[in-house]
Amino acid sequence: MLTIELIPDPDQGGFTARAPDIPVYGEGETESEAIADLKEALTGYVELYGVEDARRRFQPLALRAIELELSELADG
Repeated sequence: MLTIELIPDPDQGGFTARAPDIPVYGEGETESEAIADLKEALTGYVELYGVEDARRRFQPLALRAIELELSELADG
């Protein structure tokens, strides 16, 4: 499984999809289009550099939830 990031573009509309550890991106008007474009980019990457290179780059994400008020940062 690969974790990706979906980034909305509030100015232009649409989305960018990216795989944080592999230097490829996908774009589309919808999340689904951006993901499909990213899959094409990943396919091209694997064809060019090989699946082992992609696997070496992949680092599982360690996500943590923390309690933090952004206003606390401004007060400091």
